Amino acid sequence: MRSAAAEAVGTALLLAAVVGSGIMGERLAGGNAAIALLANSLATGFALIALIIAFAPRSGAHFNPVVSIALSLRGDFPAARLTGYVVAQFLGALLGVLIAHAMFDLSPWQMSVTVRSSPGQWLSECVATFGLVFLVLSLDRRTAWGAPFAVGTYIAAAYWFTASTSFANPAVTLARGFTATFAGIGLANVPAFVVAQLIGAGLALAADRQLRPNP
Repeated sequence: MRSAAAEAVGTALLLAAVVGSGIMGERLAGGNAAIALLANSLATGFALIALIIAFAPRSGAHFNPVVSIALSLRGDFPAARLTGYVVAQFLGALLGVLIAHAMFDLSPWQMSVTVRSSPGQWLSECVATFGLVFLVLSLDRRTAWGAPFAVGTYIAAAYWFTASTSFANPAVTLARGFTATFAGIGLANVPAFVVAQLIGAGLALAADRQLRPNP
């Protein structure tokens, strides 16, 4: 329960960073979407580095259902704890969106109207999630020190090299359906993103199994 609660808090702080930086970036960019996205991506990447350092000893700092599922399927995370983690991640993500809205004096509950739906964006989510999960599965005790920096910089970069701006996380995707701000995604577009993310995670598991170095 304690580690699941830590996952909820960490995921909430991550969403507060994602949505909050999107709001601030859009307000200060004067209509320049590139500047707003730059601010959003850098804030998210930096926040991930800090949050992974803070929460890795407490919960493993997954903050992402597909990461927890992939680690469980590979035998690196107890299956008995998986449901609690996934529920905590979804609840934490929704709480983080509410916190971001409150910080900027916005209505707490919103519905996004931002359309994110195209084959290119679905492929982008598959690619972004593949890269993230493969990265996590590639870390070991020798490289654990670099995990926060690897994950944070990968996500910041994926904001720019994917057409979808790299959600790569089902909990984040659903929560962002409830914000009518820069980071939002229409709720009708969420299922396709989640399916693409699950496919990407599955491909990452398969690639990890095939490409793992020989003992």
